[in-house]
Amino acid sequence: MIKQVQGVIHGRTIELTDDPGVEDGQQVMITIQTIPPSRPWGEGILRTAGALADDPEWDVIMEKIYQDRKLNRCPQMEDE
Repeated sequence: MIKQVQGVIHGRTIELTDDPGVEDGQQVMITIQTIPPSRPWGEGILRTAGALADDPEWDVIMEKIYQDRKLNRCPQMEDE
């Protein structure tokens, strides 16, 4: 029988999150694979904040986008 069950290691003891479904005292073979800790929501964007702050090429690109958006605005109609 092969079954995957998650657990937490406490010293030399593994506390399983689910019932493994084997008899008490049954010998088993254990393979341990660590699960990376989950990151808090938003951490990824915070790690990249400011990455392009000192990039002159990026400044040129953003200025071009800004100017294009100014040109493509529809003039507002005046109330008659």
